[in-house]
Amino acid sequence: MITNDCFDCEPWTIHETRLELDLLGQTESIFALSNGHIGWRANLDEGEPHVISGSYLNAFYEAVPLPYAETAYGYSEAGQSIVNVTNGKIIRLLVDDEPFDMRYGKVLSHERVLDLRTGVLERTVLWESPAHRTVRVRSRRLVSLVHRALAAIDYEVEPVDGPADIVLQSELIANEPPDTAVKREDPRAAQSLESPLVPGYHGQEKLRAVLVHSTRVSKLRMAAAMDHQVRGPRGTHEAMETGEDHARLTITSQLRPGRPLRVVKFVAYAWSSLRSAPALRAQVGGGLATALAHGWDGLAAGQREYLKEFWGRADVELEGDPQVQQGIRFAMFHVLQSSARAEQRAIPAKGLTGPGYDGHSFWDTETFVLPLLTYSVPEAAADILRWRFQILDQARRRARDLGLEGAAFPWRTIHGEECSGYWPASTAAFH
Repeated sequence: MITNDCFDCEPWTIHETRLELDLLGQTESIFALSNGHIGWRANLDEGEPHVISGSYLNAFYEAVPLPYAETAYGYSEAGQSIVNVTNGKIIRLLVDDEPFDMRYGKVLSHERVLDLRTGVLERTVLWESPAHRTVRVRSRRLVSLVHRALAAIDYEVEPVDGPADIVLQSELIANEPPDTAVKREDPRAAQSLESPLVPGYHGQEKLRAVLVHSTRVSKLRMAAAMDHQVRGPRGTHEAMETGEDHARLTITSQLRPGRPLRVVKFVAYAWSSLRSAPALRAQVGGGLATALAHGWDGLAAGQREYLKEFWGRADVELEGDPQVQQGIRFAMFHVLQSSARAEQRAIPAKGLTGPGYDGHSFWDTETFVLPLLTYSVPEAAADILRWRFQILDQARRRARDLGLEGAAFPWRTIHGEECSGYWPASTAAFH
């Protein structure tokens, strides 16, 4: 629980009034955005500092070995761990060659607001560089509840106290180094998740770039693509470069007070166990075409309308305790984010906010989320039950392995097989 006074208690927003670097790990989860298919941890736009850098696709996992001092019949043969996929959140900023970094210079003000009615995370920063140039940065971020494959960032920078040479670097990055904050008891699992994505394709065209990767063992394939709309003063220049694990659009501009540089970044994701790399490239290309057609304003309007309908069905009003009121709405928002567009995928215990529980869904998922979703998002509730039905054959095989009749659903899983290495919970206990 965060008791720090940097958070205001407001009925419809989560409002952080200043940045506390010691709380980054918690706020990366609190402000995380998802739609049940894509999950973005709330890392700062510039990427650093962070505690856990995370971008996730529901059910996109790697198989990892499970350690046993002595194995025995019926033990799970392999684990499954969610993969930190290609990061499309990063927009780096340099001001007169000085990197925009909250650990340097002076943070004159820093606010983040997650509005539960709009589904948009907004950040406003006033920062003085070590060379004493002050800039104002405003960013807005969403993961679309309407368009399953899309996320977007609206980023604006403006000098406050004089002209400045500005460089923005919008990036896609795959195979980010593992975070030391992610503690895994199994060193082999940690090693197998270092650079888990095998490059398959990289390409670019104008302000667009695409990267395709696959996992080594589970043989899943994914694509991530980005495109941009840039609005700045005359002389603004853009250049794109790509490699196997990265793509970078560099935007340079000379700005003065009152003349901001605005960049809207659209990111599309797709993955499959069956479809080819060209098919996935076409899918993310189609997603970006949709994003460009709607623009930031259209995506944000669709998000507001979706949430207006949700809260019209689901809102719980409580008088007399504003903290509990805020907590109820925040919890309902995160349940919605974890399930809205999962579409016959499991709901992980931590949603798509981070790597907790390795991204596993548990045997009792429905107990916790179905009552809320049945009344508020019945189509999502139906999809959860369809996923459970889809893994019924695996549960029956597991029961036969254990010499039992019927079905033995896994204690924890991503794909449907039992992947817990803890015998008392996964096999010896029945619920």
